[in-house]
Amino acid sequence: MAPKAYYVGIVLALIVIVFSLIYGENIPKEWDGSLLPVLFLDLCIGVVLIGYYARAFALKAQDRAIRAEENLRHFAMTGKLLDKRLTINQVIALRFASDEEFVMLAQKAADDNMSNKEIKTAIKNWRGDYYRV
Repeated sequence: MAPKAYYVGIVLALIVIVFSLIYGENIPKEWDGSLLPVLFLDLCIGVVLIGYYARAFALKAQDRAIRAEENLRHFAMTGKLLDKRLTINQVIALRFASDEEFVMLAQKAADDNMSNKEIKTAIKNWRGDYYRV
């Protein structure tokens, strides 16, 4: 779960964007040279984009780490890497499976092209992941 400060920052930036647009619409037709609404709008759009990309890049890096961890886990148990047919979403869902059911469930997910929701439903002994970004 993302830190609450992330959500608060994005909401505050969106509020400033809305007020900048409202203020910019209410500027008199005779321009007084004030660029303040435009600057606030640009700044807040930049903050929102930086927040979005920082979160997206962190999640992408974590997805790659999960794939590597689960590949190593599968290799330690079977001596083989995970099936190449498994998508990243399937591997992410498989990380919740206990060691006892992981190998069998990974094979079934690859063979039956299970969705990540189906994989999570099939897990009997749940293994929590509390370090997600």
